[in-house]
Amino acid sequence: MPVDFTKLIEPMRHGLIVSCQAPANSPLSEPSIIAAIATASINQGAVAIRIDTPAHIQAVKQRCNAPIIGLWKQIISGYDVYITPQFHHAEAVSQAGADIIAIDATTRERPQGETITSLISAIHKELGKPVMADVDTIENAKSAINAGADIIGTTLYGYTSQTMSLTPPGFELLSQIVKLNIPAICEGGVSSPQMARQALELGAYAVVVGTAITGIDLQVKAYRNAIAS
Repeated sequence: MPVDFTKLIEPMRHGLIVSCQAPANSPLSEPSIIAAIATASINQGAVAIRIDTPAHIQAVKQRCNAPIIGLWKQIISGYDVYITPQFHHAEAVSQAGADIIAIDATTRERPQGETITSLISAIHKELGKPVMADVDTIENAKSAINAGADIIGTTLYGYTSQTMSLTPPGFELLSQIVKLNIPAICEGGVSSPQMARQALELGAYAVVVGTAITGIDLQVKAYRNAIAS
C-alpha cells in the first residue's frame, strides 16, 4: 500500500519555499552560509527550503526545523538529466536530512537503465520519502504522476531541449498541472512578490523562489551588466 505523505506536504500549502543555492565557484557556496540564508528565510515566513548537495542539506538540517526539499545536481557525461539523476544520489540526499527528494522527472535517458518509475519506487520503498518531480511539459507531468510522484514542479520549464524556446515562469504549464489533482509547485523564473501571488492565484500549491531572493551572484551580475550598457 502506498505511503501517505500528506502530513509532510500539507504545511507547504499556499506558502513560499525559498531555494537557497549558490554557484559552486561562489564564496556563498559554503554549508554554513547556505544554512544561515535558509535560517533567515524561515525566520521571515518561508514554509520550506530547497537545498542542493548533501553537505548543504546536512548543515541546514542542523539549524532549521522546516521541511527540506533536497536534491543533488550531477553532471554525467552523455546524459542531460542532472537533478538527482540516480538512486544513490537520492540516498545521499535522504541521509543528509532531506524530507522530500527532488528529481529530474523528464523522460530523458538516465544512467544504468534507471527509469522514473524505478527511481520513485526506490525512494518510496527504501528511503520512505516523498518525491518532487521536476518537469518541463504536461506530458512529463502526467508520466511522473503515473510513476508515483507526490508533487509536481514546473522547475525544468525552459531548461530542456523541448522547451528552451520558452521563458519561465511556466504559468501555462502550471495551469495545466493544477487540473491533475496533485500538489503543483511553481518554480523557475518567479522574480517578484506579484508573480509569486499570481502563481498561487493560478492554483499553485506553493511557489519556489530562488535567484530573486538568494541569488546574489546572478543579481549583482545583472545589475552590473545593465549599468555598463
